[in-house]
Amino acid sequence: MPRQLRAEQTRTAIITAAADLFDRRGYERTSLGDIAEHARVTKGALYFHFAAKEDLAQAIMEAQSRAARQAVREVDGRGCPSLEALMRITFALTRLSVENPIARAELRLVTGGVAVRPPLRHPFTEWLELVTRKLLGAVREADVHPDIDVHAVAHSLVSFLVGVRLACRPLEPVARLPRRITEMWHLMIRGLVPVPRRPRYLSLATQLAREARAV
Repeated sequence: MPRQLRAEQTRTAIITAAADLFDRRGYERTSLGDIAEHARVTKGALYFHFAAKEDLAQAIMEAQSRAARQAVREVDGRGCPSLEALMRITFALTRLSVENPIARAELRLVTGGVAVRPPLRHPFTEWLELVTRKLLGAVREADVHPDIDVHAVAHSLVSFLVGVRLACRPLEPVARLPRRITEMWHLMIRGLVPVPRRPRYLSLATQLAREARAV
């Protein structure tokens, strides 16, 4: 195996192992020795790639940022109406949380006081901008009431998304997340969407939940 490929595989194994431990134990309770053991690499190999635990946390946040942006690009490539796109993006991010410890670890890191180093942007800032943009589009497309306070709704939606994921951790299996996001959307749709358009979006939320659970 070429040396560069082997080094990249080792780096990926270390990041994945760190994410798993950060997710399950928390950042403060996880040592670099724990991560090396979990990744089945030597401490020398770990230090070759990461000089400190903070560097590993940053690498996890960067990896999740790339995955989230890719999910957004894939949804935007479908050319959906803005509200549908927003719903699909929230379920795509939920699916990442169910399937990937990196997504779960990122949330635990950023809500646990671990700093996000520039030029990486805080994920909540990116989510807020995305939700605001999609809601403004949905207003223009008449899928959302024109008199809503878009910025207030965007803040509420981001807070709801974060809160659902945080509450799920101690209360129920992570596989229950799609159901909780569906419940969130059923509440939001009834408050945001004009009555004639509600059936379509209520049905879409249920469909997206089924798809998320099936993957």
